[in-house]
Amino acid sequence: MLMRLHDIDRMFNAMDLLQRRLTGEPVPNSGRPLFAGLNVPQPGPSANLYDQGENLEMTLEVPGMGKDDLTIKIQGNYLEVSGKREADAPEGYSAHRVERGTSSFTRSFTLPAEVDSGKVEARLNNGLLVLVLPKAEAAKPKQITIK
Repeated sequence: MLMRLHDIDRMFNAMDLLQRRLTGEPVPNSGRPLFAGLNVPQPGPSANLYDQGENLEMTLEVPGMGKDDLTIKIQGNYLEVSGKREADAPEGYSAHRVERGTSSFTRSFTLPAEVDSGKVEARLNNGLLVLVLPKAEAAKPKQITIK
């Protein structure tokens, strides 16, 4: 049931994005999940996305994961971040309690602009993955001089 609510929420967010692209206007209540009050669990880390003019910047919460545990793929304006946490019990030890077991996630995002994938920067610091996503030249606004 909870996954179904998440799927409905993703559908409404996609419709909001389409409306924004067609009209060029911001959509009221955009960025806030439809079912925010229900504490619907997300299938991966929480993320924030900001537009800084020349770049998009995304921050994802990935506590307990190292850079070797994460995979980032980007093509055009499609971003996919996946990760996997392995069991961290030392070899030869027996577990008495395991609350932080293995887990994996995949999150995909449709970005509001095309990204130059060759210039993307990724930093991992204190459980936060920060992606700096430079916009492609075609996606940047251009000043037109009137002759």
